[in-house]
Amino acid sequence: MKILKVAGTSFDTFKRLVVKAWNGKSDVRTAIEASSYGIDSNPVKDMVAIYTKTELDGNEYIIGYLNKNRLAEIGETRLFSTDSTGTLKTFVWLKSDGTMQLGGTIHNAVRYTPLNTGLQNEVALINAELVKIAAAINAIAPGSYTPALISLNISASKINEIKTL
Repeated sequence: MKILKVAGTSFDTFKRLVVKAWNGKSDVRTAIEASSYGIDSNPVKDMVAIYTKTELDGNEYIIGYLNKNRLAEIGETRLFSTDSTGTLKTFVWLKSDGTMQLGGTIHNAVRYTPLNTGLQNEVALINAELVKIAAAINAIAPGSYTPALISLNISASKINEIKTL
């Protein structure tokens, strides 16, 4: 096995090929990238790759990368993306305290159903008060005020692709 720097990447039919520099710029080789099922990633230039040649068929493979920006603590998993220079763009971090950070740590996600229920309950209370106000005004000046009941629809804010407890 050897540790090499990635010089760039290219594609060939169904296999991702990773071009890497080995022993300087004059010795550049191409190896097939191996990765875990369901994970598709493309390394940035100068990422340090772990390279090996198999004994059975002599093929060359990249079997992993050395991540110089490790942040996950024991028991955590962190997925992230970068731009072509390696600058962090977004992440999903499954924390050991049972929380998940989705691209940041500032805002909180909300549970749609309880939020909608609470808001609809408030709408019902406001509408009940409007009826009382209308009755009081109409007691003084009959027929002079008819309240326009309010409604609230937050269904467009619901994200069906993300589920939680």
